[in-house]
Amino acid sequence: MGKKMKAIIVGGSIAGVSCAHSLTLAGWDVLVLEKSSEPPARSPTGAGLGLDPQARTIIKSWLSHPHLLDETTLPLSIDQNQATDSEKKVRRVLTRDESFDFRAAYWSDIHGLLFNALPETMFLWGHKFLSFVMSQDGSTVKVETLVMETQETVEIQGDLLVAADGYSGYCAWRGVFDFSGDENSETNNSVTLKVSQEMINKMHQEADTIWIPELARLMKETKEPFLNVIYDCDPLERIFWGNVVLVGDAAHPTTPHGLRSTNMSVLDAEVLGKCLGECGPENLSLGLEEYQRIRLPVVSKQVLYARRLGRIKQGLDRGGIGLEQKHMPFFSGAPLV
Repeated sequence: MGKKMKAIIVGGSIAGVSCAHSLTLAGWDVLVLEKSSEPPARSPTGAGLGLDPQARTIIKSWLSHPHLLDETTLPLSIDQNQATDSEKKVRRVLTRDESFDFRAAYWSDIHGLLFNALPETMFLWGHKFLSFVMSQDGSTVKVETLVMETQETVEIQGDLLVAADGYSGYCAWRGVFDFSGDENSETNNSVTLKVSQEMINKMHQEADTIWIPELARLMKETKEPFLNVIYDCDPLERIFWGNVVLVGDAAHPTTPHGLRSTNMSVLDAEVLGKCLGECGPENLSLGLEEYQRIRLPVVSKQVLYARRLGRIKQGLDRGGIGLEQKHMPFFSGAPLV
C-alpha cells in the first residue's frame, strides 16, 4: 500500500474543518493550519447561519453522533421578507414561504460539532500562513507559516494546498474599508432604519462608556455608522491551479442575502473529497478538474443571485425575480458527483 497523500488546509473555520472531514474519508492525511491560538469557545451569541437539507445531510454523514446536529439547531421553517416604514412605524409583509426547510444555528455550535469529531493532532493552532511554493514538477507544495507564539518560521510540505480561509474580496465592516473604486466589486448597502444626528450622537456617548477606547474612536471616525456596506466580487473563472485549490468563501465570497455561505462551504468540501477519492492519488489533477467542473457553475449562479436579491431588497432592481429563497439556483439540491 502506497504512502498517503497529504493535504495542507489553510483556515480552521467551517470550510476548513469540513474539508478535513471529507479528505480524511477520501483517504488523505490532513493537516489544518489556523492563525487563532486555540479552538473558538462556544458562545451563546455570535454569527447565525441557516443550514439547508443537503448541507445537513452531509454534516451528519461526518459525525459519529448525527443526532447532535438536530439538537444544536432550531427549525427555520418560514422564509419571510418584510418592509418597515420608519416614519409611520408600520411593517408590511413582502413575501412569505411556509415550506422553508432550513435549520438555524450559531456558527460556534456548528464549528464545535465538526471540530470535536476530528483528532486534535490534525490542527496546528497559532500558525499564520505566509506563503507557498510548488515544486518544479508540480507534484508537491511547500507552505511557510509563522508560529505566532515564538515568531519562528516553519516550512511544511504536502501534496495539496487547500485555501479555506477568510473572505476573499468580501468586506462587511461598517464603512472602514472603501472599495468603491474597485470595478470588480459589487456594493450592497443595508440601512435598517431612518437615522438622525441625535441617534448618532447618543451612540457616540454610549460608546465611550461601553467599549474600549480604540473601538469607540473607530465608531466616531466612521462617517455612516448605520450604513452596512457589503462587497462581494464577480465569480472566478477557475478555482484550482496546479495542486492549489480554493473552497468556501476563499473561492466565492457572497452576500448574506441568499443564506449560502456555510452551505456552499459544506458542499465544496463534500464534492472535493468525493472527486479526489474517486480519481485516486495518482490522478490528482483529474480530481481537481472534476471538482471545478461540478462546483463552479453552481456557486457562480448562486453568488450572482444573492447579489441581485440584495439589490432588490434595496429597491435598486425591481424586475425578474422574487424575494423567496426557493428561487435560488440549485435551491432544492446541487450535484455532488
